Amino acid sequence: MEIDKLLERTFIIAEIGKNFIQTEDSKSVEEYLDNAKELVLKAKRAGADAVKFQTHYVHDEVLNIEFTSPHFTKKGSDRYSWVSRNTHATPFLEFWKPLKKFCDEQKIMFMSTPMSRGAAKRLNKLTPELWKVGSGDILDFVTLDYLAETKKPIIFSSGMSTLEETEKAIAFLNSKAAQPILLHCVSKYPCPPEELNLNTIKFYNEKFDIPIGFSDHSIENDAAVAAVALGAKVIEKHFTLSRELYGADHKVSQTPEEFKQLVERIREVESNPKNQQEILTSELTKRSLGTSEKTLNKDEAVFRPLFRKSLIAGKTIPKGTTITKEMIYAMRPQQHAGGLPSEEFPNVLGKTTKIELKRFDPITKEVIE
Repeated sequence: MEIDKLLERTFIIAEIGKNFIQTEDSKSVEEYLDNAKELVLKAKRAGADAVKFQTHYVHDEVLNIEFTSPHFTKKGSDRYSWVSRNTHATPFLEFWKPLKKFCDEQKIMFMSTPMSRGAAKRLNKLTPELWKVGSGDILDFVTLDYLAETKKPIIFSSGMSTLEETEKAIAFLNSKAAQPILLHCVSKYPCPPEELNLNTIKFYNEKFDIPIGFSDHSIENDAAVAAVALGAKVIEKHFTLSRELYGADHKVSQTPEEFKQLVERIREVESNPKNQQEILTSELTKRSLGTSEKTLNKDEAVFRPLFRKSLIAGKTIPKGTTITKEMIYAMRPQQHAGGLPSEEFPNVLGKTTKIELKRFDPITKEVIE
């Protein structure tokens, strides 16, 4: 897909994520698929250009360590259990394949964020037109390397990241001749207007020679509209049928009617410079502008060690083996995994193991040479 054609007008993504899971108790794959299709239909009617889900593959995403995300604390919702539930709730043949077919029939672009390289490999069988990488995986060079090899555009969010880390991810993707699109994001759920720091969009546009967008975690739609006036070419906003449903993401999502209003306002701002000036001078926008550079929100720091990844042996690797790509996983949580940070992936390739590594052993400086 050509990026210029994709971004002829603001590209608006309805982030469904895992919002097809709507109850604490597990349901059948068929019910989840029906829920997902209903969300697709509502997003299409609201004017979204694309619907985006999240694809988990627990086997190479997260270690079997009990830890809980700060924004999701119900009993039985530790990260490993939650990712396992998502993996088993969405089998490829019974869920992802018919869901992609349904989106094609409805003439709305299907997207899904692969939460690991294994998830990306499954999704790539569906021939998606482009990729979206979440903030937690901006330095997952194992997955980014695979995505870059597909030669499809890669949209990635920069929440919970420093400017240096964002630059590192862009440099890695550029070294792979990828087509990156960078989204400003604050990984806070929900994010109040005063912490959105929308001026980062202008900062990114001035600093990087790639398209810039905004992944919005605020409840209102004013910030996303203002982002377009500030130069955002992509808008991503969480989407649900109701904020009262079970699950953390529902509570920071827009309903179909709210999303429809968002799309209408964005199209108005695109077509009329006067509308751009009005939104930029509104009191809510002024509260949302923040500083004119990339900053790390103090509340985002809580998520970093849990959502970042470490390099892990993906299989038994005998002593004296030269390490290749497929031998390595990048897995959460970095805080407990013990391996080198996932952005060290290129530096580990070609090294030799000093000892035998079992599957899921951490890859550290001490075990390679």
